[in-house]
Amino acid sequence: MAELQGQSRPHNVILEGRRRMTLSGITDVDSFDEQLVVLYCDTGQIAIRGEQLHISRIDVETGEVNLEGGRIDGVTYTDQRPNRGGLLSRLFR
Repeated sequence: MAELQGQSRPHNVILEGRRRMTLSGITDVDSFDEQLVVLYCDTGQIAIRGEQLHISRIDVETGEVNLEGGRIDGVTYTDQRPNRGGLLSRLFR
């Protein structure tokens, strides 16, 4: 996803029944576990909290990420930018 960081992509979030979420415009995946998924888009960090969360699909070309879980409790945006390559940047070097 490092190649996506130089391009501005529109960011959208679709939440379906607090169990599924589709995000677009994602530039990096920082970390994830069953309670917290941390992603980055052009405007900063996105933290998604919930229970039994897992990433069901990542499309590196388009920056789309699909999450599923027992329950999605919240989404928090901050202006924080990654200071190092995230998980996908490290994997696809």
